[in-house]
Order: sequence, then C-alpha cells, then structure tokens
Amino acid sequence: MGTAHEAVRGTAGTVRGLALDIGSSRTRVWAPGAGVLADVPSGPVLRGRLTDASPHQRLLRKIADSAFGGAAEDTVVMLCHPVLADPEQREAARRMVAGLGPTRVVSVDSARAAAAYAAPTNGGPLLVVDLGAALTEVTLLVDGLVQDARLAEVGLDDLPERDGGPTAAVVDTATDMVMDLWRRDGTGAVLGALRRGVLITGGGALRMDLTGRLALRLGVRLRLANDPATSTVRGAGLLLSSTLRHPTAPRHRVAY
Repeated sequence: MGTAHEAVRGTAGTVRGLALDIGSSRTRVWAPGAGVLADVPSGPVLRGRLTDASPHQRLLRKIADSAFGGAAEDTVVMLCHPVLADPEQREAARRMVAGLGPTRVVSVDSARAAAAYAAPTNGGPLLVVDLGAALTEVTLLVDGLVQDARLAEVGLDDLPERDGGPTAAVVDTATDMVMDLWRRDGTGAVLGALRRGVLITGGGALRMDLTGRLALRLGVRLRLANDPATSTVRGAGLLLSSTLRHPTAPRHRVAY
C-alpha cells in the first residue's frame, strides 16, 4: 500500500477527503483508496461530547496533513456524530474539524453511516442498535432518514472489566429503548424493522454475552455489522466517496 498521501490523492482534478468518527473510546479516520487510515485512542471525550478540542485537533492535523500532502484546499471531511447530539455538540466538533482547513465539512449521524456500510438489500425500515464504549443508541431509519431515536449514557466502559461480568445494564437499556420506540410508533415501522432483523453495530457487537442476551430479550434476529467497531467510519467513507463523485447531489438520504 502507498503512503496516506498517495491513497487519498486520487486522479487529477478530483476532490479529496477523509471520513472521521470521533468516539468516546476510539477515533477512526477513513480515506478513499486506503480504508481505515487511523484507529487511535480518543482524547478528552465524555459520553460523546468533546471536552477539549485541542488534543484532538493536533492529532487529526497530523493525519490530515499526511493524507492531504499538506494542502487541504478542495478537500471534504465527512464527520460522524451521535444521532441525538445537540446543536452545540455538533457545532463544536464541526469547528474543530474546520480548523484543519478542509473546504467543506459534511455531517452525518452514526446510524445512517452504519446503515450505509451494512447495505441491507430489501428496503423497508431498519432498526440500528449501536453498543458503544460510553453510549447506547437505538435509531429507527425509514427510507434512509432518521424517524425516531433514543440515546442513553451507558456503554461498554460501564461494565466490569473481568470476563463474564454482568451485562444487564447495557442489555436492559437497549431493550427498553427499542420497546419505547415500538410503543410510540403508530406506523408499524418498528415492527417491520424487528421482523427483518436488528442491525447491531459498535464495539459491543463483538460481545457475545451482550448480543446473546439482547436477542433473547427482544425475541428477534440480530444482524451483526461486518467489522462492527469500524462500521460507522467505513459507512461514512462510502457516503464521502459518493459526495466526491457527485458533489452537488443531495446527501441527506442513505439508500439501503
């Protein structure tokens, strides 16, 4: 494989870009032609919120400078954020990334990014359950758009470190959020999504003690995303690639 610069440079005249997922535990960067370019511990991030942008910006600047060859002009960054991140959180992350010098920063929520990577083939509503380090998110997507979502500040880092430790907090939280979406849904979309299988992403998808219990509690089939720990940034990378090919096309929908 070539250098990061070569990997994202592309052909003459094309726009270059990076996909970025800043998680509570890990920060991941994806580049066209290179895949996951960086997967490193996150800096000061508390339950999905940046508490100090400076360390992150220094880290990302090194990666971006290498990827863009020191010239960020005419580049795009696809930035992931939690589904229910408030405007202040999203703006803080956007300002930090904008400080790297890209021409454009495009935001996408983590559920739509994960769905883009999972690429279900039959259409219809989709439930995405993201079992992260510090957050658990449940999102209902309909026609590629967020129809409803729930977020709880509980995650893998809240579980005991010893193997076989209790997982009830995360399983109960995810189950309660799915059931709440179902109770409040008057369209039948949640039931349809449950019948087709729930997409599980995030690092918790690799924990069989979690997914096994969750499948039993929900009584449905779970679909584990390929490489679930990096599925969000990989999906954001696919959306980035589409943006680079068609820079004027609408970017608010995710086909699945």
